[in-house]
Amino acid sequence: MTCAPGLLAVIDMQRVFAGPAGPWATPRFADAAAGVRRLLPAFGDRVAFTRFLAPERPTGAWRAYYARWPFALRPPDAELWELADEFADHAGRVVDATTFGKWTPELAERVGPDGRLVLAGVSTDCCVLSTALAAADAGTEVLVVADACAGMDDDSHVKALQVLDLYRPLVRVTTIDDLLAEPRP
Repeated sequence: MTCAPGLLAVIDMQRVFAGPAGPWATPRFADAAAGVRRLLPAFGDRVAFTRFLAPERPTGAWRAYYARWPFALRPPDAELWELADEFADHAGRVVDATTFGKWTPELAERVGPDGRLVLAGVSTDCCVLSTALAAADAGTEVLVVADACAGMDDDSHVKALQVLDLYRPLVRVTTIDDLLAEPRP
């Protein structure tokens, strides 16, 4: 199969968001995971998985954040930060960040100056949104695959997609079917 154009960044498909009972559980995580599985073959080796990690020592406003979520102050190798089991084989292509946005220099380099960033993962209303806006500000074409993302709840997911759609043409919200139907280069 010819690779779809761009780099697929799969945002934070980690155990901490997958578990149904955890404080950061994403209710439709399984739906987002199913969408990611559909996208992976189309991108071949043009895939990067990201992980949200707690900093060793929070600073600034992050101190208040982790005061609210002290369970998350775990080292990078803690089980909660691991990719969900079905994505563990992709651990060699992981971008870690202690911020919501994953538009890091490493991810920017993988996309390239005139590249396209395709986003899937969790949560639409936090880390996907933050990544999309930072990449768009950097001049990168961003596509957010709505049915390969999940929010902290359905209403927040929809609202985040509506906000992202306001950034056209820098950010475009699309679906798996529409993305996979695009002509290949």
